[in-house]
Amino acid sequence: MDKVDVEKNDQDALNAVDQANLHRVATTGLESLQKLTTVLSKRSAASASDGLQESDFELEKVLRRRVDAHEHDGIKDRSVGVVFKDLTVKGIDMSTTSLVTVGEILQAPFRLRQTINDIKNRKLRNLIQNFDGVVRKGEMLLVLGRPGAGCSTFLKTIAGETDAYKGVEGTLSYDGIDQQTIKNRFRGDLLYSPETDVHFPTLNVNQTLSFAADVKAPKVRAGHISRSDYVKDIRDVLATVYGLTHTFHTPVGNDYIRGVSGGERKRVSLAEVMAGRANLVCWDNSTRGLDASTALEYSQTLRTTTNLLKNTAIVAIYQAGENIYQLFDKVTVIYRGRQIYFGPANRAKAYFEQMGYQCPPRQTTAEFLTAVTDPAGRYVKPGFEGRVPTTPDQFVDYWRKSDDYALSLADINAYEADVDGAAALKFLNESAGQERPEHVKRKNSPYVLSFPDQMRVLVRRGFQRQKGDRAYLVTTVMASLIQSLIIGSLFYNIPHTFVGSFSRGGVLFFAMLFFTLNALAEMAMLYPQREIVEKQKRFAFYHPAAEALSFIITAMPIKMVGMTIFCLILYFLANLNRTAGQFFLFLLIVQLVTFTMTAFFQSIASFSATLELANSVAGIGVMTVFIYAGYLIPRPLMHPWFKWLSYLNPVAYGFETLMGNEFHHQQMDCSSVLIPQGAAFDDVPLEYKVCASTGSRAGVDYIIGDNYITDTFNYKWSHAWRNLGIIFAFAAFFVSLYAIGTEISKLAATKGDVLIFRRGYVPEQVEDKTDVPDKVLALPGSGDTTVTTDSEESTMVKNESDDSIDNVDVDIGKVPSRVRSALQMSEVFSWQHVNYTVTLDNGEDRQLLCDVQGYTKPGTLTALMGESGAGKTTLLNTLAQRIDVGVITGDMFVDGKSLTSGFKRRTGYVQQQDLHVAESTVREALRFAALLRQPKSVSVREKYEYVETVIEMLEMESFAEAIVGVPGQGLNVEQRKKLSIGVELASKPSLLLFLDEPTSGLDSQSAWAVVQLLRRLANAGQAILCTIHQPSATLFEQFDKLLLLKKGGKTVYFGEIGRHSSTLIDYFETQGAAKCGEDENPAEYILNCIGAGATASTDRDWYDVWAGSPNFQQLTAEIEELHEELSVLPARQEGELTSKFAVDWFTQARAVSVRTLKQYWRSPSYIMAKGVLCIFAGLFVGFSFWNSQFSIAGVQNLLFGVFLAIVIAAPLMNQIQPRVIQIRELYEVRESASNTYHWSCLMLSVLVAEIPYNVVFSTLFYCCYYWPIHFNRSTGRAGYYYFVYCILYTLFYTTFGLGVTVMVPDAATANILTSMLLSMILSFSGIFQPPALIPHFWKFMYRVSPITYFLQSLLGDVLHGGQVRCKPGEFNVFEPVPGKTCFEYAGEFAAQAGGYLANPNATASCEYCKWTVADQYLESVDISFGYRWRNVGLEIAYILFNTAFIFAGFYWFRVAKWQLPRIGKGKKK
Repeated sequence: MDKVDVEKNDQDALNAVDQANLHRVATTGLESLQKLTTVLSKRSAASASDGLQESDFELEKVLRRRVDAHEHDGIKDRSVGVVFKDLTVKGIDMSTTSLVTVGEILQAPFRLRQTINDIKNRKLRNLIQNFDGVVRKGEMLLVLGRPGAGCSTFLKTIAGETDAYKGVEGTLSYDGIDQQTIKNRFRGDLLYSPETDVHFPTLNVNQTLSFAADVKAPKVRAGHISRSDYVKDIRDVLATVYGLTHTFHTPVGNDYIRGVSGGERKRVSLAEVMAGRANLVCWDNSTRGLDASTALEYSQTLRTTTNLLKNTAIVAIYQAGENIYQLFDKVTVIYRGRQIYFGPANRAKAYFEQMGYQCPPRQTTAEFLTAVTDPAGRYVKPGFEGRVPTTPDQFVDYWRKSDDYALSLADINAYEADVDGAAALKFLNESAGQERPEHVKRKNSPYVLSFPDQMRVLVRRGFQRQKGDRAYLVTTVMASLIQSLIIGSLFYNIPHTFVGSFSRGGVLFFAMLFFTLNALAEMAMLYPQREIVEKQKRFAFYHPAAEALSFIITAMPIKMVGMTIFCLILYFLANLNRTAGQFFLFLLIVQLVTFTMTAFFQSIASFSATLELANSVAGIGVMTVFIYAGYLIPRPLMHPWFKWLSYLNPVAYGFETLMGNEFHHQQMDCSSVLIPQGAAFDDVPLEYKVCASTGSRAGVDYIIGDNYITDTFNYKWSHAWRNLGIIFAFAAFFVSLYAIGTEISKLAATKGDVLIFRRGYVPEQVEDKTDVPDKVLALPGSGDTTVTTDSEESTMVKNESDDSIDNVDVDIGKVPSRVRSALQMSEVFSWQHVNYTVTLDNGEDRQLLCDVQGYTKPGTLTALMGESGAGKTTLLNTLAQRIDVGVITGDMFVDGKSLTSGFKRRTGYVQQQDLHVAESTVREALRFAALLRQPKSVSVREKYEYVETVIEMLEMESFAEAIVGVPGQGLNVEQRKKLSIGVELASKPSLLLFLDEPTSGLDSQSAWAVVQLLRRLANAGQAILCTIHQPSATLFEQFDKLLLLKKGGKTVYFGEIGRHSSTLIDYFETQGAAKCGEDENPAEYILNCIGAGATASTDRDWYDVWAGSPNFQQLTAEIEELHEELSVLPARQEGELTSKFAVDWFTQARAVSVRTLKQYWRSPSYIMAKGVLCIFAGLFVGFSFWNSQFSIAGVQNLLFGVFLAIVIAAPLMNQIQPRVIQIRELYEVRESASNTYHWSCLMLSVLVAEIPYNVVFSTLFYCCYYWPIHFNRSTGRAGYYYFVYCILYTLFYTTFGLGVTVMVPDAATANILTSMLLSMILSFSGIFQPPALIPHFWKFMYRVSPITYFLQSLLGDVLHGGQVRCKPGEFNVFEPVPGKTCFEYAGEFAAQAGGYLANPNATASCEYCKWTVADQYLESVDISFGYRWRNVGLEIAYILFNTAFIFAGFYWFRVAKWQLPRIGKGKKK
């Protein structure tokens, strides 16, 4: 196609090129771009979206009016081209690597030298090498290559996303401007649109698109319309283009949260990128998950925008139809990181044909070009054997010697001669200046909005996210309400005497403890959003720091509501000082400290790569905050080596202020604790007595509150406002740290597809695969049977006739005899009058399926097609019995008989999402499925042998021992899809195999390989029902039957496809559709006929056409005939297949437990995070209470040392829960629906895996903290402490944490609920409120709290028998009456009270110590050493209760359906 200079403002030239492009579009069947509607022509440019309807929408007209309006208003639209010469990108050579396990971490110290050498000698490899080309403004470049070839690397490099790579060499410029300048100043002009769809799942489509439009709304807008109108117009236009208007109020969702369909989610991603108004966009497999019609419309949209707006599009598409291919100006072909063609798209096919390769009939150009890079998919022309290039280097040599390469270089030189970098940069600056505000904005900022404006938009979105996450909101508020009622009533009406002073300090400390634990729990919320924020940062939507600040702002209102409720109830129930000033200062300090600690934990998370690491660091932080807040260890008693931490602790300043606020000006009566006291001292003047408390003064029966806090804690009321300023400073510091961490942190660097093997299993051919000579094939019918190159391998292709495509089909159909015998089936699955209706949130009923009928027979491959959102996956889930909400009506039969409970076991279901246990190997995943899903009558050896058959059938031998991993570090897209299919095949489905879009995300060759596999399975006797989105003509013709749906789940065709799709095409042509062209893809043809696509329309309702056709009547009669014939046959007597599970429970439990143990063993980061937390926390607590002696303060230190050992359970449970929920989600989404194993096995396996590690790390904690504190070192006492703490308490918190996970939907909610429950049972344990002061109503909670008995066991063990000796400053000093020694005056009292006199013979300043043995303190808190074994029995009972709740709770909250769906008449289960 001829091009014009886009810099010229010659309107005639512009119209000429537009007309040329539109003519080409028209020739490819894009009728929608030729329509001009009256409605649209009357709209103003300022409100182009008013009244838009998808049926009459015309994007080309909208964009042309925009261009005219911008010219009229003097708005300069930016656009750039790109040129690259000798472009090479380097990355770490890690195409394969070995798996790191816990064992290898433990061995690391002994292999340190080898590890260092491996890091030093790590080699770099060229991810892409010596790429040349130019893409001018307004051009579209198609990038073709197989997965792993380097397409994504090339796109990311062009888009400037090169941080993950080790080096970029060569020339890369944009209209003469270097890449760094573009990235710094115009980052939003270059976008890389990734293959994955990452969005905030709780936002609806309207909110997602409106946000994208808002953050990119320019300052100067055509027609001077308001910002809100601009946002609305952009949103409506994009929603109309991509057919999303009906989903405006539907959550976007993700793999685990219900939302829009997969295809609709992809369209949301495309619309979001379009809203970013980038000038050069690199689209990576952007049609993944889209049906053929929508994929074509998307490509049309790109063509239209490049034509009119002069944008530049570089697109990698793995399955591009011929109509899509013809829209592109240029194409580049990549083969293992090497560029083997770059040039005009209409020249590429001829180039490779001249090289000697042959394009099979009905293979699209894009398929052919991709197949050339696949040794198993390319065919050589007769006479070219041995002469064609076969390796990447040979292809590159051929390319660089070709005339096409010379023309490409000439094109590059001409482009470089035409562009003026300085002028282009000046124009870009002027254009950017128009759209970006001048105030409060850095000169080189790439963002359209200023930081305050970004905050405005982000805060609004933050509140929308809060509203969408109702479970978390309700949990947060209810936790505050419940906890305040419980704690307030526990500390109910604390007396204003000295007796209540300890309780007052306890309730004040607890107020901050509770919200600090909540802040710790909220870290789990930050990690799911990281990938989203990182993506939108690349899109130049906003600063991540602005998102961090907005997250804090939007979270605070609900926190403030919760804290206000908490403080109101707690403050007045506890009878704290009831003056307005003191209450509001209490409220202010609690909220400010909570805000500060939330920012503290968020800053930790922002600098931590994983949640496990963050929890470890935060766990140590929690211990620091608690110990050095001044309550557990008063500042005067802190050891000097850690005392400085109290000055860095914001909670310490908050606690001092609260204590000063509460005790200032207080005069606490202490007459009940005077020393000496008793009947003998009633007549002794007060001047010879003293209160038994710090802060007391001789001769008075009250204690001044200020004296109490000064003598006990070294606190002063005069510090209150100073402390407030310090807390504000801490808050500002942590918020700044959080913002900085969020701004600079990046996701883990991408290394490309890294295949990870178990150590010792890395195969040589994978490690050095580039050195293996490639093979080529002769096209069947070419006259040759075998063609080889230098390879020793050869491929046999039979030459049975001159019809090459028939021979290909025959070859596809060859099946090993053992596979054929394993897949012999005889039953027919049918469904009739299937309807499915759901009730939306607004109460409206929406019908998703409408009177669908059909059947599958053994040996048939049935395609289920329709546009995105037509109900394909819904129908598949309905037929597979995977729907648990809504109303389903209709009949489903197997051989004319109702479905049995074993139906799920007899079917396989390959989900669209490839969800697997990341730590398993391919062989282990297949063996697991075979072991648990094949009947128990089949021996384990036979099951494993069948797994090997599946591996061979799927050609997975080379990566059978590879770890599944995660995308980028594990199996690639094709390998994952093969594994998903293999898992279902390994279960040996005896009835039917369902597949949901098995070719989505694959390149054309991989998709062809998958369909070949399905064809072989069908030929072997397997019945298959498969949804498919973008089949090529050759791929589509491998199917036997087609079930075609339109929007609303309505059938428009069911029947045979026919040879060359003739039967299908004849039906539509007979019913009045346009003729199907000889070169037209039948799959695209039928979708065009029924008006599939976002903006497509049709002149008839094809559902009504189908319902009135003879084909429909024939199908109905055929199904009823099948029912009559088959229903009289005797039922299959296979008792094994009627049970829900294939094997017994013990086999399930053993297999799941072994798998989970391997998961943990192969997750060293998770396990080591536990170890780091326990070791560092143990050392920290141990040395904070170093060498605690049996003094008054020493007993208190021993008490709180035990208490902190209990509190460490909070961060440890926070670590457990996200991982367990991840394991649970995989089970619920995939394994539960397949009846792989009973849910109880899952929870048992987690217990079996968690407990050993937790016991080991509790042991390390015990060793690190028990001995430094100098607890009792006798064998019996130390052994008892170890048994209770390391065994029983570890079992308790493990089961407690798991019990919480079964009740909640996500990790953040689990952490919050755990914090509330743990705080509650801690508060009733007698630590904060002595048992004697607990209100009578709550006495039962003191006895019910499990922590009560753990504390009794541990405290009784460490304190029993300890001889207390007061240290100076701990004695109560009083004067004896004149003429008596201290012993004569108070000796009898001391003996009766249980204390002792330090100076019995003194006649002045008698020193009295209130305890002689620590058991006296134990008695005061209702603890007896004699209860130790009783307590063990109770602790075991609590562990058993927790364990029972794990299983009962999982059933109640996750299995049982308390609100059963309405079952319509005729529903068969």
